[in-house]
Amino acid sequence: MWRAIASNALTLLIVALVILAGAIAWGKGQYTAEGPLSSAICLRVASGSTMTRVSKQLEDQGAVSSGAIFRIGADYTDKVSQLKAGAFLVPEKASMEEIVDIVTRGGASSCGTEVVYRIGVNRTDVLVRELDPATQSYVRVAEFFPDVTGNEPTEVPEKYTEVRGAADTRFRISVAEGTTVWRVLESLKGVDFITGSVDADEVPAEGTLAPDSYEVQVASDVDDLIARMVEAQENRIAEIWENRADDLPISSPQEALILASIIEKETGIPTERRQVASVFVNRLNQGMRLQTDPTVVYGVSNGNGVLGRGLRQSELQSDSPYNTYRIPALPPGPIANPGLASLEAAVNPDDTPYIFFVADGTGGHAFAVTLADHNANVAKWREIENAN
Repeated sequence: MWRAIASNALTLLIVALVILAGAIAWGKGQYTAEGPLSSAICLRVASGSTMTRVSKQLEDQGAVSSGAIFRIGADYTDKVSQLKAGAFLVPEKASMEEIVDIVTRGGASSCGTEVVYRIGVNRTDVLVRELDPATQSYVRVAEFFPDVTGNEPTEVPEKYTEVRGAADTRFRISVAEGTTVWRVLESLKGVDFITGSVDADEVPAEGTLAPDSYEVQVASDVDDLIARMVEAQENRIAEIWENRADDLPISSPQEALILASIIEKETGIPTERRQVASVFVNRLNQGMRLQTDPTVVYGVSNGNGVLGRGLRQSELQSDSPYNTYRIPALPPGPIANPGLASLEAAVNPDDTPYIFFVADGTGGHAFAVTLADHNANVAKWREIENAN
């Protein structure tokens, strides 16, 4: 009798172990298998959330077939305590294993709401945009103009106030190519998600801030951001100088920076930058004056805002060191913060015979070798100006 009982108990134990092993294997298969999502979603994990709460969110959004298996898998792999707050992009058909990795890996949020503070040459604005997980493109949901020098401020929308305090909102400061240091520093005074100010004796030199898009943390110091911009520009200048063409009429990285800033202000068309650079290089090689208006404008305004009018004859004939109609060389310093493309163009210009260019009415320029051809191009431009 006891033998029978023992035999039956052993049989039941074996069956239970087989069932348990099968259940574990099935659960593991479910955990690593392709998920049910038919399109990507943005999963928002609030600060203080738990894996239980996240698993419920995932079930509600149709991202996992079983919240229990998701939690068990996270616990089995010792990742429960590594849950991060933020907004995370969960791709189509992501497995539970992949989702656990996404929400515990750390780093910046990969989807959700982003605030972009855009510093342009003439004005500054703030965008609130959200990433559409399905299309992987941003959708603008709000925009306003902050109260900074050069702007006509507009009312701050409720949407900005709402996302400004959200834990998973990302913040970015974008600096356009061709801005001046003054414009950047004045515009940064209107940013309400970073702290601090730049002391008058610590203002960076013109041209030393790299135009780019910088992600920042809330309450980070403006000095840290400026230091990042300066370092980025130093690295760019060092790299382009290392890869410069031979026989250039510029002898230092600083002169390359000055020339790049002029190129930046003369054209906003990427395909023209190396052509414009070739004109200035040809002129320098031939001992000709550069005769470029943006340098004269900078001499008048010192980079502090937009001139807002045409140049006067007295300004074109002045003895300003930035008056390239009078001086036979580069001006003493940069006239803006040039982007990488203009820096590259300054040290690797196109090989052309051009020594003249003028606006052609399409946003681009007409280039010429002879003064006669240039004068004809100027006449065409005057006709377009008069017609408008």
